[in-house]
Amino acid sequence: MSRLVASAWVIARRDYVATVFSRIFILFLATPIFPVLFGAMFGAIGANQDHATSHRPVVALVTEAAATRALVDAHDRLAKRLGDDVLPDLAPLPTASTHPGDHLARSLLRQQGRHYAGVLSGSLTEPHFLLSSQAPDGTADDVALLLDTSRASVALGKAAPPPVSLDHASVAVGPDTSGAVGDRIALASGAQTGLFVLLVLLAGMSLSTFIEEKSNKVIEVLAAAVPVDAIFLGKLMSMLAIAMTFVLVWGAIVAIGLVTFAPQLLAHVPMPAVGWPLFCVLVVAYFIGNYLLLGAVFLGIGSQAGSPREIQVMALPVTMFQLLLYGLAAAGTNSPGGWIAWAAAIFPWSSPLAMLARAAELPTIWPHLLALVWQTLWLVVALRFSAGLFRAAVLKTGDTRPWWKRGFASQ
Repeated sequence: MSRLVASAWVIARRDYVATVFSRIFILFLATPIFPVLFGAMFGAIGANQDHATSHRPVVALVTEAAATRALVDAHDRLAKRLGDDVLPDLAPLPTASTHPGDHLARSLLRQQGRHYAGVLSGSLTEPHFLLSSQAPDGTADDVALLLDTSRASVALGKAAPPPVSLDHASVAVGPDTSGAVGDRIALASGAQTGLFVLLVLLAGMSLSTFIEEKSNKVIEVLAAAVPVDAIFLGKLMSMLAIAMTFVLVWGAIVAIGLVTFAPQLLAHVPMPAVGWPLFCVLVVAYFIGNYLLLGAVFLGIGSQAGSPREIQVMALPVTMFQLLLYGLAAAGTNSPGGWIAWAAAIFPWSSPLAMLARAAELPTIWPHLLALVWQTLWLVVALRFSAGLFRAAVLKTGDTRPWWKRGFASQ
Protein backbone atom coordinates (compact mmCIF):
# COMPACT_ATOMS: atom_id res chain seq x y z
CA MET A 1 0.00 0.00 0.00
CA SER A 2 2.85 2.39 0.83
CA ARG A 3 4.46 1.68 -2.55
CA LEU A 4 1.14 2.31 -4.29
CA VAL A 5 0.64 5.65 -2.54
CA ALA A 6 4.27 6.74 -3.05
CA SER A 7 4.16 5.89 -6.75
CA ALA A 8 0.83 7.63 -7.20
CA TRP A 9 2.19 10.73 -5.43
CA VAL A 10 5.19 10.91 -7.79
CA ILE A 11 3.00 10.62 -10.89
CA ALA A 12 0.45 13.12 -9.56
CA ARG A 13 3.17 15.67 -8.72
CA ARG A 14 4.79 15.25 -12.13
CA ASP A 15 1.54 15.74 -14.05
CA TYR A 16 0.41 18.66 -11.88
CA VAL A 17 3.67 20.58 -12.22
CA ALA A 18 3.88 19.92 -15.95
CA THR A 19 0.36 21.24 -16.47
CA VAL A 20 -0.04 24.12 -14.02
CA PHE A 21 3.39 25.65 -14.60
CA SER A 22 2.97 25.79 -18.36
CA ARG A 23 1.89 28.81 -20.37
CA ILE A 24 -1.06 26.96 -21.87
CA PHE A 25 -2.59 26.72 -18.38
CA ILE A 26 -3.24 30.47 -18.49
CA LEU A 27 -5.44 29.91 -21.55
CA PHE A 28 -7.18 27.11 -19.66
CA LEU A 29 -7.88 29.47 -16.76
CA ALA A 30 -9.34 32.01 -19.17
CA THR A 31 -11.88 29.48 -20.50
CA PRO A 32 -14.85 30.73 -18.40
CA ILE A 33 -14.47 34.21 -19.86
CA PHE A 34 -15.85 33.05 -23.19
CA PRO A 35 -19.14 31.60 -21.83
CA VAL A 36 -19.59 34.79 -19.80
CA LEU A 37 -19.11 36.93 -22.92
CA PHE A 38 -21.49 34.74 -24.92
CA GLY A 39 -24.04 34.88 -22.09
CA ALA A 40 -23.81 38.67 -21.91
CA MET A 41 -24.15 38.98 -25.68
CA PHE A 42 -27.17 36.69 -25.95
CA GLY A 43 -28.65 38.29 -22.84
CA ALA A 44 -28.45 41.68 -24.51
CA ILE A 45 -30.07 40.26 -27.64
CA GLY A 46 -32.85 38.69 -25.55
CA ALA A 47 -33.39 41.94 -23.66
CA ASN A 48 -33.78 43.83 -26.92
CA GLN A 49 -36.25 41.27 -28.18
CA ASP A 50 -38.21 41.38 -24.92
CA HIS A 51 -38.29 45.17 -25.11
CA ALA A 52 -39.57 44.98 -28.66
CA THR A 53 -42.24 42.41 -27.84
CA SER A 54 -43.29 44.12 -24.60
CA HIS A 55 -43.93 47.50 -26.27
CA ARG A 56 -47.52 48.46 -25.59
CA PRO A 57 -49.89 48.75 -28.55
CA VAL A 58 -51.19 52.20 -29.51
CA VAL A 59 -54.82 52.77 -30.46
CA ALA A 60 -55.63 55.87 -32.51
CA LEU A 61 -58.72 57.79 -31.38
CA VAL A 62 -60.73 59.55 -34.05
CA THR A 63 -63.75 60.20 -31.85
CA GLU A 64 -65.90 63.08 -30.65
CA ALA A 65 -64.20 65.45 -28.19
CA ALA A 66 -66.38 64.32 -25.30
CA ALA A 67 -65.81 60.67 -26.11
CA THR A 68 -62.06 61.24 -26.35
CA ARG A 69 -61.96 62.90 -22.93
CA ALA A 70 -64.05 60.11 -21.40
CA LEU A 71 -61.79 57.41 -22.89
CA VAL A 72 -58.59 59.11 -21.72
CA ASP A 73 -60.02 59.58 -18.21
CA ALA A 74 -61.12 55.94 -18.09
CA HIS A 75 -57.67 54.87 -19.27
CA ASP A 76 -55.97 56.88 -16.51
CA ARG A 77 -58.25 55.49 -13.79
CA LEU A 78 -57.83 51.88 -14.88
CA ALA A 79 -54.06 52.28 -15.29
CA LYS A 80 -53.77 53.38 -11.66
CA ARG A 81 -55.52 50.18 -10.58
CA LEU A 82 -54.18 47.67 -13.09
CA GLY A 83 -50.78 49.12 -13.95
CA ASP A 84 -49.43 51.16 -16.82
CA ASP A 85 -48.45 48.13 -18.92
CA VAL A 86 -51.85 46.42 -18.98
CA LEU A 87 -53.89 48.65 -21.28
CA PRO A 88 -52.92 49.93 -24.74
CA ASP A 89 -51.86 53.54 -25.11
CA LEU A 90 -54.35 55.99 -26.60
CA ALA A 91 -53.37 58.48 -29.30
CA PRO A 92 -56.10 61.12 -29.93
CA LEU A 93 -55.80 62.38 -33.51
CA PRO A 94 -57.19 65.70 -34.77
CA THR A 95 -59.46 65.09 -37.72
CA ALA A 96 -62.20 66.89 -39.56
CA SER A 97 -64.59 63.98 -39.14
CA THR A 98 -65.27 61.64 -36.25
CA HIS A 99 -66.59 59.07 -38.71
CA PRO A 100 -63.68 58.51 -41.10
CA GLY A 101 -64.27 56.21 -43.94
CA ASP A 102 -62.88 52.72 -44.03
CA HIS A 103 -60.18 53.86 -46.47
CA LEU A 104 -58.95 56.58 -44.08
CA ALA A 105 -58.88 54.20 -41.10
CA ARG A 106 -56.89 51.64 -43.09
CA SER A 107 -54.44 54.32 -44.20
CA LEU A 108 -53.85 55.23 -40.55
CA LEU A 109 -53.01 51.61 -39.76
CA ARG A 110 -50.58 51.44 -42.67
CA GLN A 111 -48.73 54.67 -41.90
CA GLN A 112 -44.97 54.21 -41.81
CA GLY A 113 -43.40 54.85 -38.42
CA ARG A 114 -46.73 54.88 -36.52
CA HIS A 115 -47.65 51.19 -36.10
CA TYR A 116 -51.13 51.71 -34.71
CA ALA A 117 -52.74 48.56 -33.32
CA GLY A 118 -56.22 49.86 -34.11
CA VAL A 119 -58.33 52.88 -34.96
CA LEU A 120 -61.38 53.74 -32.83
CA SER A 121 -63.84 56.19 -34.33
CA GLY A 122 -67.42 57.30 -33.84
CA SER A 123 -69.01 57.95 -30.46
CA LEU A 124 -69.34 56.04 -27.20
CA THR A 125 -72.78 54.81 -28.16
CA GLU A 126 -71.88 53.91 -31.74
CA PRO A 127 -68.16 53.06 -31.81
CA HIS A 128 -66.38 51.68 -34.84
CA PHE A 129 -63.11 49.82 -34.30
CA LEU A 130 -60.68 48.69 -36.97
CA LEU A 131 -57.97 46.31 -35.71
CA SER A 132 -54.54 45.73 -37.26
CA SER A 133 -53.57 42.17 -38.15
CA GLN A 134 -50.34 42.68 -36.15
CA ALA A 135 -52.09 43.82 -32.96
CA PRO A 136 -51.46 41.72 -29.82
CA ASP A 137 -54.14 39.32 -28.69
CA GLY A 138 -56.67 40.92 -26.39
CA THR A 139 -56.40 44.45 -27.80
CA ALA A 140 -60.06 44.49 -28.81
CA ASP A 141 -61.09 43.35 -25.30
CA ASP A 142 -58.98 46.10 -23.73
CA VAL A 143 -60.60 48.74 -25.91
CA ALA A 144 -64.04 47.31 -25.06
CA LEU A 145 -63.19 47.63 -21.34
CA LEU A 146 -62.27 51.28 -21.87
CA LEU A 147 -65.54 51.88 -23.69
CA ASP A 148 -67.57 50.20 -20.93
CA THR A 149 -65.86 52.29 -18.24
CA SER A 150 -66.30 55.48 -20.25
CA ARG A 151 -70.00 54.82 -20.86
CA ALA A 152 -70.61 54.14 -17.17
CA SER A 153 -68.84 57.35 -16.14
CA VAL A 154 -70.74 59.44 -18.68
CA ALA A 155 -74.08 57.87 -17.75
CA LEU A 156 -73.63 58.47 -14.03
CA GLY A 157 -72.11 61.91 -14.44
CA LYS A 158 -71.74 63.72 -11.15
CA ALA A 159 -73.59 60.90 -9.41
CA ALA A 160 -70.66 58.59 -10.01
CA PRO A 161 -69.08 57.56 -6.68
CA PRO A 162 -65.45 58.53 -6.05
CA PRO A 163 -62.72 55.92 -6.43
CA VAL A 164 -62.60 53.52 -3.51
CA SER A 165 -59.59 53.66 -1.21
CA LEU A 166 -59.76 50.25 0.43
CA ASP A 167 -58.08 49.97 3.79
CA HIS A 168 -56.89 46.49 4.66
CA ALA A 169 -55.06 44.63 7.39
CA SER A 170 -53.01 41.44 7.22
CA VAL A 171 -54.00 38.56 9.48
CA ALA A 172 -51.40 35.98 10.48
CA VAL A 173 -52.88 32.51 9.96
CA GLY A 174 -49.78 30.44 10.67
CA PRO A 175 -46.24 30.02 9.38
CA ASP A 176 -46.00 30.25 5.63
CA THR A 177 -43.35 27.81 4.53
CA SER A 178 -44.14 27.88 0.83
CA GLY A 179 -41.70 30.68 0.19
CA ALA A 180 -38.91 28.95 2.12
CA VAL A 181 -39.53 25.68 0.26
CA GLY A 182 -39.46 27.46 -3.09
CA ASP A 183 -36.25 29.27 -2.15
CA ARG A 184 -34.57 26.03 -1.14
CA ILE A 185 -35.62 24.33 -4.36
CA ALA A 186 -34.14 27.27 -6.27
CA LEU A 187 -30.92 26.97 -4.25
CA ALA A 188 -30.80 23.22 -4.90
CA SER A 189 -31.25 23.71 -8.64
CA GLY A 190 -28.63 26.46 -8.72
CA ALA A 191 -26.10 24.35 -6.81
CA GLN A 192 -26.72 21.38 -9.09
CA THR A 193 -26.33 23.50 -12.21
CA GLY A 194 -23.14 25.12 -10.95
CA LEU A 195 -21.60 21.76 -10.08
CA PHE A 196 -22.65 20.33 -13.44
CA VAL A 197 -21.11 23.23 -15.36
CA LEU A 198 -17.83 22.84 -13.47
CA LEU A 199 -17.74 19.12 -14.21
CA VAL A 200 -18.45 19.65 -17.90
CA LEU A 201 -15.58 22.15 -18.04
CA LEU A 202 -13.10 20.10 -16.04
CA ALA A 203 -13.86 16.37 -16.02
CA GLY A 204 -13.35 15.93 -19.77
CA MET A 205 -9.62 16.57 -19.33
CA SER A 206 -9.25 13.04 -18.02
CA LEU A 207 -9.95 11.61 -21.47
CA SER A 208 -6.67 12.84 -22.97
CA THR A 209 -4.39 12.10 -20.01
CA PHE A 210 -2.76 9.02 -21.52
CA ILE A 211 -2.31 10.34 -25.05
CA GLU A 212 1.16 11.81 -24.51
CA GLU A 213 2.52 8.77 -22.67
CA LYS A 214 1.13 6.37 -25.26
CA SER A 215 2.42 8.39 -28.22
CA ASN A 216 6.05 8.56 -26.99
CA LYS A 217 6.05 5.04 -25.47
CA VAL A 218 6.55 6.34 -21.93
CA ILE A 219 3.60 4.32 -20.71
CA GLU A 220 5.52 1.04 -21.02
CA VAL A 221 8.30 2.43 -18.84
CA LEU A 222 5.80 3.65 -16.24
CA ALA A 223 3.95 0.34 -16.24
CA ALA A 224 7.22 -1.53 -15.72
CA ALA A 225 8.34 0.76 -12.89
CA VAL A 226 5.12 1.19 -10.86
CA PRO A 227 1.80 -0.64 -10.52
CA VAL A 228 -0.84 0.28 -13.08
CA ASP A 229 -3.23 1.08 -10.23
CA ALA A 230 -0.73 3.68 -9.02
CA ILE A 231 -0.61 5.23 -12.50
CA PHE A 232 -4.38 5.63 -12.59
CA LEU A 233 -4.57 6.86 -9.02
CA GLY A 234 -1.76 9.37 -9.57
CA LYS A 235 -3.24 10.74 -12.77
CA LEU A 236 -6.66 11.01 -11.17
CA MET A 237 -5.21 12.91 -8.21
CA SER A 238 -3.29 15.26 -10.49
CA MET A 239 -6.42 16.00 -12.52
CA LEU A 240 -8.31 16.70 -9.29
CA ALA A 241 -5.55 19.04 -8.10
CA ILE A 242 -5.63 20.90 -11.42
CA ALA A 243 -9.41 21.20 -11.22
CA MET A 244 -9.23 22.46 -7.63
CA THR A 245 -6.66 25.06 -8.68
CA PHE A 246 -9.07 26.23 -11.39
CA VAL A 247 -11.97 26.39 -8.91
CA LEU A 248 -9.92 28.22 -6.27
CA VAL A 249 -8.74 30.86 -8.73
CA TRP A 250 -12.18 31.56 -10.14
CA GLY A 251 -13.87 31.17 -6.78
CA ALA A 252 -11.63 33.91 -5.38
CA ILE A 253 -12.34 36.15 -8.38
CA VAL A 254 -16.11 35.69 -8.11
CA ALA A 255 -16.10 36.18 -4.33
CA ILE A 256 -14.07 39.38 -4.54
CA GLY A 257 -16.29 40.67 -7.34
CA LEU A 258 -19.49 39.98 -5.39
CA VAL A 259 -18.22 41.53 -2.18
CA THR A 260 -16.87 44.58 -4.01
CA PHE A 261 -19.55 45.32 -6.60
CA ALA A 262 -22.73 43.48 -5.61
CA PRO A 263 -22.79 42.67 -1.87
CA GLN A 264 -26.58 42.99 -1.85
CA LEU A 265 -26.89 39.78 -3.88
CA LEU A 266 -25.49 37.74 -0.99
CA ALA A 267 -28.29 38.95 1.29
CA HIS A 268 -30.93 37.41 -0.98
CA VAL A 269 -29.41 33.91 -1.12
CA PRO A 270 -31.74 31.52 0.78
CA MET A 271 -30.48 29.51 3.74
CA PRO A 272 -29.89 25.81 2.94
CA ALA A 273 -31.63 23.28 5.15
CA VAL A 274 -28.39 21.97 6.68
CA GLY A 275 -26.98 25.46 7.31
CA TRP A 276 -24.29 27.32 5.43
CA PRO A 277 -21.16 25.86 7.12
CA LEU A 278 -22.12 22.23 6.48
CA PHE A 279 -23.53 23.04 3.06
CA CYS A 280 -20.21 24.58 1.96
CA VAL A 281 -18.37 21.49 3.21
CA LEU A 282 -20.76 19.23 1.30
CA VAL A 283 -20.35 21.32 -1.87
CA VAL A 284 -16.59 20.68 -1.76
CA ALA A 285 -17.04 17.01 -0.84
CA TYR A 286 -19.56 16.31 -3.59
CA PHE A 287 -17.52 18.20 -6.16
CA ILE A 288 -14.49 16.06 -5.32
CA GLY A 289 -16.59 12.90 -5.27
CA ASN A 290 -18.31 13.59 -8.57
CA TYR A 291 -15.08 14.61 -10.25
CA LEU A 292 -13.26 11.47 -9.07
CA LEU A 293 -16.10 9.16 -10.07
CA LEU A 294 -16.37 10.66 -13.54
CA GLY A 295 -12.60 10.98 -13.88
CA ALA A 296 -12.05 7.31 -13.04
CA VAL A 297 -14.43 6.28 -15.81
CA PHE A 298 -13.04 8.81 -18.28
CA LEU A 299 -9.48 7.68 -17.55
CA GLY A 300 -10.45 4.12 -18.42
CA ILE A 301 -12.20 5.22 -21.61
CA GLY A 302 -9.45 7.63 -22.64
CA SER A 303 -6.72 5.08 -22.01
CA GLN A 304 -8.15 2.99 -24.86
CA ALA A 305 -7.72 5.82 -27.39
CA GLY A 306 -4.69 5.77 -29.63
CA SER A 307 -4.86 9.27 -31.12
CA PRO A 308 -6.27 12.74 -30.43
CA ARG A 309 -8.88 12.11 -33.12
CA GLU A 310 -10.32 9.23 -31.12
CA ILE A 311 -10.44 11.47 -28.05
CA GLN A 312 -12.44 14.03 -30.03
CA VAL A 313 -14.86 11.30 -31.10
CA MET A 314 -15.33 10.29 -27.45
CA ALA A 315 -15.97 13.83 -26.26
CA LEU A 316 -19.60 14.04 -27.44
CA PRO A 317 -20.80 10.74 -25.86
CA VAL A 318 -19.05 11.70 -22.64
CA THR A 319 -20.84 15.06 -22.57
CA MET A 320 -24.18 13.37 -23.29
CA PHE A 321 -23.52 10.99 -20.40
CA GLN A 322 -22.98 13.94 -18.08
CA LEU A 323 -26.19 15.55 -19.35
CA LEU A 324 -28.12 12.37 -18.56
CA LEU A 325 -26.71 12.35 -15.04
CA TYR A 326 -27.68 15.98 -14.57
CA GLY A 327 -31.17 15.34 -15.93
CA LEU A 328 -31.67 12.39 -13.57
CA ALA A 329 -30.55 14.41 -10.55
CA ALA A 330 -32.54 17.51 -11.56
CA ALA A 331 -35.73 15.49 -12.11
CA GLY A 332 -35.94 14.71 -8.39
CA THR A 333 -35.20 18.20 -7.10
CA ASN A 334 -38.83 19.26 -6.66
CA SER A 335 -39.67 16.07 -4.74
CA PRO A 336 -36.66 14.98 -2.65
CA GLY A 337 -38.67 12.11 -1.14
CA GLY A 338 -39.81 10.69 -4.50
CA TRP A 339 -38.47 7.60 -6.18
CA ILE A 340 -36.61 9.58 -8.86
CA ALA A 341 -34.68 11.49 -6.19
CA TRP A 342 -33.82 8.25 -4.41
CA ALA A 343 -32.77 6.57 -7.66
CA ALA A 344 -30.51 9.52 -8.48
CA ALA A 345 -29.05 9.42 -4.97
CA ILE A 346 -28.34 5.66 -5.17
CA PHE A 347 -26.81 5.63 -8.66
CA PRO A 348 -23.15 6.46 -7.88
CA TRP A 349 -22.41 8.83 -10.74
CA SER A 350 -25.51 10.99 -10.18
CA SER A 351 -25.40 10.64 -6.40
CA PRO A 352 -23.26 13.76 -5.73
CA LEU A 353 -25.60 16.00 -7.72
CA ALA A 354 -28.72 14.52 -6.10
CA MET A 355 -27.30 14.66 -2.57
CA LEU A 356 -26.17 18.24 -2.98
CA ALA A 357 -29.77 19.19 -3.80
CA ARG A 358 -30.95 17.19 -0.79
CA ALA A 359 -28.58 19.17 1.46
CA ALA A 360 -30.26 22.38 0.33
CA GLU A 361 -33.79 21.03 0.86
CA LEU A 362 -33.71 18.64 3.85
CA PRO A 363 -31.94 19.06 7.20
CA THR A 364 -31.12 15.37 7.80
CA ILE A 365 -27.37 14.77 7.91
CA TRP A 366 -26.87 11.00 8.12
CA PRO A 367 -27.77 10.33 4.43
CA HIS A 368 -24.80 12.45 3.39
CA LEU A 369 -22.37 10.38 5.45
CA LEU A 370 -23.80 7.22 3.92
CA ALA A 371 -23.67 8.71 0.43
CA LEU A 372 -20.00 9.71 0.75
CA VAL A 373 -19.06 6.19 1.87
CA TRP A 374 -21.12 4.72 -0.99
CA GLN A 375 -19.43 6.97 -3.55
CA THR A 376 -15.98 6.10 -2.20
CA LEU A 377 -16.66 2.37 -2.61
CA TRP A 378 -17.71 2.86 -6.21
CA LEU A 379 -14.67 5.04 -6.85
CA VAL A 380 -12.43 2.13 -5.83
CA VAL A 381 -14.41 -0.20 -8.10
CA ALA A 382 -14.19 2.22 -11.05
CA LEU A 383 -10.44 2.69 -10.62
CA ARG A 384 -9.77 -1.02 -10.40
CA PHE A 385 -11.96 -1.71 -13.41
CA SER A 386 -10.28 1.02 -15.50
CA ALA A 387 -6.81 -0.19 -14.54
CA GLY A 388 -7.73 -3.80 -15.36
CA LEU A 389 -9.18 -2.76 -18.70
CA PHE A 390 -5.96 -0.86 -19.46
CA ARG A 391 -3.81 -3.87 -18.62
CA ALA A 392 -5.83 -6.24 -20.77
CA ALA A 393 -6.54 -4.01 -23.78
CA VAL A 394 -3.42 -1.83 -23.99
CA LEU A 395 -0.55 -3.52 -22.15
CA LYS A 396 -1.79 -7.03 -23.05
CA THR A 397 -0.88 -8.31 -19.59
CA GLY A 398 -2.81 -10.12 -16.92
CA ASP A 399 -5.95 -12.04 -17.67
CA THR A 400 -6.88 -10.96 -21.18
CA ARG A 401 -9.98 -13.15 -21.42
CA PRO A 402 -13.38 -11.40 -21.56
CA TRP A 403 -14.72 -10.57 -18.14
CA TRP A 404 -17.60 -13.04 -18.47
CA LYS A 405 -15.11 -15.92 -18.84
CA ARG A 406 -12.75 -14.98 -16.03
CA GLY A 407 -14.81 -16.74 -13.41
CA PHE A 408 -14.36 -20.16 -15.10
CA ALA A 409 -11.26 -22.29 -14.86
CA SER A 410 -9.37 -22.76 -18.07
CA GLN A 411 -9.87 -26.10 -19.74
